[in-house]
Amino acid sequence: MMEVQPIKSKEVIAKMKELMSIDGKAKELLLFTIGINSALRVSDILRLRWKDLKGDVIKIKEKKTGKWKEIPITPAVMSVLEEEIPDWREKPDNEYIFTSESNRNKGQVWSRQYVWSFLRDYARRAGWTEAVGTHTMRKTWGYHAYQAGYPIELIQKALNHSSPAITLRYIGITREQIFDAYMALSL
Repeated sequence: MMEVQPIKSKEVIAKMKELMSIDGKAKELLLFTIGINSALRVSDILRLRWKDLKGDVIKIKEKKTGKWKEIPITPAVMSVLEEEIPDWREKPDNEYIFTSESNRNKGQVWSRQYVWSFLRDYARRAGWTEAVGTHTMRKTWGYHAYQAGYPIELIQKALNHSSPAITLRYIGITREQIFDAYMALSL
């Protein structure tokens, strides 16, 4: 299995969002925006129902860990809802958000493979050449939280990792970046 990377470029993220919007892929854009703003696993995002977005927080029991997690609905997520899915408040509360609209699979929850496919496609179209997968969204959140100066322990807790070392490796902090820090702090 190939190791996927976070999307480290904010310009690539913005371009991916722009392309999804232009292509009329509102739900794909919503999933991507939730993914890079929540650090949730794709298996948990795919289980979201419209009612989960109608408050101030997303409260979900993580499938992998069995732990409850609360994530605030960020301005970026709210913006996608308001601009791309204007009737989202009228959607049936118990309806899954990320379902197929094709005749063959109408109403079925998207597969991880579908999510991987559209993420890979839009990342490539936006100019990203590194390996992309469904975990890319979680890693992207962690990477940008770290770059913004949030303590690694906070990121570790949000990602449910057992140690800071695992989190650093997970979010793609490279040997070169560590060496850059040494060189920049040459006292």
